[in-house]
Amino acid sequence: MRELLAEYIEWWPDLWAGLQLTVLLTVCGMALALVIGMLLALARLDPKRRLLAIPAGVFVELIRGSPLLLQLFYIFYVFPFFGLRLGKIEAAILGLGINYGAYLSEVIRGGIEAVDHGQWEAARALGLRPRMYMPHVILPQAIRIVIPPIGNYFISMFKDTALVSTISIGELLFRGQLLAAENFKYLEIYSFIFVLYVVVSYPASLGVRALERSLRIDRRGRGRPAKAV
Repeated sequence: MRELLAEYIEWWPDLWAGLQLTVLLTVCGMALALVIGMLLALARLDPKRRLLAIPAGVFVELIRGSPLLLQLFYIFYVFPFFGLRLGKIEAAILGLGINYGAYLSEVIRGGIEAVDHGQWEAARALGLRPRMYMPHVILPQAIRIVIPPIGNYFISMFKDTALVSTISIGELLFRGQLLAAENFKYLEIYSFIFVLYVVVSYPASLGVRALERSLRIDRRGRGRPAKAV
């Protein structure tokens, strides 16, 4: 037991560096995915603007119809043929952002469309234009709807960052693979990595559930009629 503990202490610096990079990729990838998802959702909301809606719809279906691993390979290995050469970290963030952005666009679009139609009509009745009532009236309400599923996608991205090890990025799993190749202690190393993923993702899952409950309770509370005095 002491020998195993000593080995874990020896491996920890490498695995900690990999875990930090994994978290960085997750945060940056999700930030990019939210921007892409919002732009795609807004582009597809207005069917009258076909010049935006049709390409956005095609892009979403192409990304959702292909695996993330292939998209990472395409960005890192194929883009240079077209003169766009990205570093490993940049390619990983772009791949994660594009892939999850396509999925989040559907979540955001669904959240916007789920806002009570009376809110849209009231904003138009006040003479507000879409560029005014969308950010100030519709989006704040839609955000409350989409926060829980976005939280779940955030956790999924944290786990999917393991795929970027295929383009030789030293995130958590890649560091573990290097350590295991050096000393052949696959059981101990991969079990430790498994625990690290769970230690980070499980509290995040609990936070998402708590957020879902709080938003559900708040919506119910707002929907209740005021008591007579």
